Amino acid sequence: MTEPTIRIDDLGAPQLTPMQRQAIAAAPPVHMQEEPVLAAAQQATGLSDFGAGDFRERLSVWLMSFDEDRGLGPLGRAGLFNDAVRYASNRLLLEDLLKRNPDIAEVVIDRPIIIAGLPRSGTTNLVNILAADERLRSMPLWEAMQPIPAPGQAAAGAGEDPRFTATKAVWSAFESLLPLMPAMHEMAPDHVHEDIELQALDFSTYLPEWLSRPYRWRDYYYAHDQTPHYAYGKKVLQAMTWQRGPSRWVMKSPPHMENLVPLQTTYPDATYVITHRDPLAVLQSAMTMIAYGDRLRRTHVDLGELADYWTERIERLLLACVRDRERLPEAQTIDVLFHEYMADQSSTVEKIYAMAGLELDSGAARSMQRYSRANPRGKHGKVSYDLAGDFGIDVAALRERFAFYYSRFPVQKEVL
Repeated sequence: MTEPTIRIDDLGAPQLTPMQRQAIAAAPPVHMQEEPVLAAAQQATGLSDFGAGDFRERLSVWLMSFDEDRGLGPLGRAGLFNDAVRYASNRLLLEDLLKRNPDIAEVVIDRPIIIAGLPRSGTTNLVNILAADERLRSMPLWEAMQPIPAPGQAAAGAGEDPRFTATKAVWSAFESLLPLMPAMHEMAPDHVHEDIELQALDFSTYLPEWLSRPYRWRDYYYAHDQTPHYAYGKKVLQAMTWQRGPSRWVMKSPPHMENLVPLQTTYPDATYVITHRDPLAVLQSAMTMIAYGDRLRRTHVDLGELADYWTERIERLLLACVRDRERLPEAQTIDVLFHEYMADQSSTVEKIYAMAGLELDSGAARSMQRYSRANPRGKHGKVSYDLAGDFGIDVAALRERFAFYYSRFPVQKEVL
């Protein structure tokens, strides 16, 4: 059965549903200040030790950026405030666990398979296919939302983990409010999520950029080496491995493209998989998804500002990737072209396994096939994109702007 084509024709002038209006009206006012965030986290966990205090500067920059984003509406502000509380709470839980179990620092993260690639370039599909191999450890959405169980909270394995139950409820409500979102990016609680959540506990991540226009934070992030925050993320990974093995991970995150050196410094024995896709196709997909969610987050959706912000952001990712790609060891690095991967996923998986020194046995192959059959492309419908019509983009000029990338990686041009 062919899924319908979806055309979202109200991106710039959203026609809100009664449920969406009600959600916006119900959003509580928040104060974008450091102390209310930390106090809420302490109250939620019953803990007080956040570990090294350098994160406070980054948290403050986050919150100032949100306050300066005058386009954020009440639901957008409340969501970002709650995210900050969640990350601060997760940090408290991590530091408490590490303090009670110092042996976690000795946990070895064994030759992880790490996928870097632009958002919307096949990273989600690829990481979930690889994660179907039970010999590999991965990070489902429910665990990414809260990597460390709260004291007294049942750990994974004793029935349904309460963190899974909570995530299922949150994302069910989210998809009720934005029912077209799964057609662009499904966020099932048991599907693998981005390991960028690990750096979020240290308040250094580009996640706020998906939910706001945080210019101050973006420039701060650009100006700082991310190596210490990758190291902090590895501590989270060690704690998660200590809780539940195995110790060989498969992970993915788009910002790895602009942090290949910090990534390699932190995980020197990894297999690095870099996905590549026409950046114009990436942009039209990513910006449509962001604009669709902005109807809840923002008082006014400025598609021109969104296009300017994310064109520069994608360019930055690509420039860094082209600059640093050769610094990765060739024997541990594979480039995956989106059109080749879509045409022959099995061949790509075989190449990754060969490079990683991992046997692709029959059990793993069957598990991957089951995942693929259950999650075909377009499962929830196919969204029709219009980069020029929706966002006023000059396609030819933008293609010229990205000429440095096209000349380095032979991606198939998808947007005319």
